Amino acid sequence: MRVLVTNDDGISAPGLRALALAVSGAHDVVVAAPQEEASGLSSALTAVVSDGRIVLSHADIADLPAYGVAASPAYIVVLASLGVFGPPPDLVLSGVNRGANAGRAVLHSATVGAALTAANYGMRAMAVSLDVLHPEAEVSAASGGNAIVLPSDDVLNWDAAAATAAGLMDTLAGTAPGTVLNVNVPDRSAPAELREATLAAFGQAGIAVAESGEGFVRTTIERVDEPLVPGTDLALLAEGYATVTALRPPAEVGGVRIPSQRRVPS
Repeated sequence: MRVLVTNDDGISAPGLRALALAVSGAHDVVVAAPQEEASGLSSALTAVVSDGRIVLSHADIADLPAYGVAASPAYIVVLASLGVFGPPPDLVLSGVNRGANAGRAVLHSATVGAALTAANYGMRAMAVSLDVLHPEAEVSAASGGNAIVLPSDDVLNWDAAAATAAGLMDTLAGTAPGTVLNVNVPDRSAPAELREATLAAFGQAGIAVAESGEGFVRTTIERVDEPLVPGTDLALLAEGYATVTALRPPAEVGGVRIPSQRRVPS
């Protein structure tokens, strides 16, 4: 199958390379990812344009066709669907992201946003993220001990996360068009046992106000200190499982009573 591999950590991210290589043996893979980090953009369609042209350049990822694109992950998916990087993909893989994308906070994730954009265009997609905030992860003494200190990329187990995604390719291909599998993997040297999960009501981390004053505010990213609900992605991640949650793009809600529109007299 034709597979687009993208991410929001940028074309040079180790997770992107690991994911592309993990699936390239069995599929026709093209890599296209932002030239710079584009985290937290959700499904934003943004790009850097020069003389009306979106800027892109060739990248070195083994022998795979690979492009660094001055655009958001979702925009890159749209470009791929239009044949910019060769034949449009059958499947889209987004990741491996540095940090879990779990709970309803996936709304803000550009990793998940790329996958949802692909699904909105009728493709099947998978978002893959590596949990770097496991219970043993280091935190700062600032802000009450909740401020996050991310580990170095070179000590994280990207290959295990990529192998988990590769093992789900047949499952993904068998889903209905427009389906997204959101996958989160513990940071372990070997792939973890997989569990189907529901979305937690919150994310693993959130924005907090660190300082405010006249004309300014400074924010920080901190752990979310909420009880874990059994069966949710965050709870199962904490127990050492890899999790998978099927998602779909936004859809209308039925059964909501809307008042009739009143005609304004002329």
